[in-house]
Amino acid sequence: MNILIMPPKLSIAINSYRNPELLRLCLESVFRYVSGIEFEVLVVDSDTEESTRLMMDDFPQVRFIPNDRNVGFPVLLNRSLVESKGEFLFLINHDIILTEHTVSNLLRFMETDPKIGILGPRQINFNGTEQPSYFRFYRPWTIVYRRTALGKLPFGRRHLDWFLMKEYDRSRPKEVDWIMGSALFVRRQAVETVGPMDTRFFMYMEDVDWCRRFWEAGWKVIHVPSVSVYHYHGKGSAKGGFFGSLLLNKLTWYHISSAAKYFLKYLGKPLPKHERS
Repeated sequence: MNILIMPPKLSIAINSYRNPELLRLCLESVFRYVSGIEFEVLVVDSDTEESTRLMMDDFPQVRFIPNDRNVGFPVLLNRSLVESKGEFLFLINHDIILTEHTVSNLLRFMETDPKIGILGPRQINFNGTEQPSYFRFYRPWTIVYRRTALGKLPFGRRHLDWFLMKEYDRSRPKEVDWIMGSALFVRRQAVETVGPMDTRFFMYMEDVDWCRRFWEAGWKVIHVPSVSVYHYHGKGSAKGGFFGSLLLNKLTWYHISSAAKYFLKYLGKPLPKHERS
């Protein structure tokens, strides 16, 4: 007799890197607040430390996938896509803490429109202030304005306000160009048409690229401000100022290198119609 095992409705896939304390808080929030739905939890960990392996013993219901080296964010996420089984996926970083209705409200919203490919919740600091987590597509000068004093001049501020969608009515959901990769609620059917993240981006710009490909394939990317998560966001590439970070901060070089790859990839290609509407 064959027993048919139905896949879970939802896969919660956590991408982790060398911070077992935050990972524990993330997992505790998942099991505290996700209920009333069949779901699985995966942790795909990069450059796995012994302390993380020992901590995971406290969560035997979680599928733990370690890596002996730092493989980069897209590789972690793509492994989550392969290993998970859910109809929907909630791809989160280990520094995301769920709130009581995060998952149920995102799932409910996703099911209202079969053309939604990606949803992003509002991301907030632990003091209750909001983090930028949705944006318009980069222009080459966006990088310059964000990383130099030119961004403090009137024309630079205007451009950055445009990039950050400062005019956006935060009381209602809205289609956006791209959503920060730290918390992405995704439809598997859409992933199957778009494909995995581009592993040419070791860190940074992979979420921009992925959202752009979703739009190009006809899937919507939407920010839902009524649904929130807490995000312990370090902004590592911004530390040290422009010249200091260029000299000392390798995350700055990851960002600049990834931006160059992104602009070369789309050189001469039009933006998705959504952007021009």
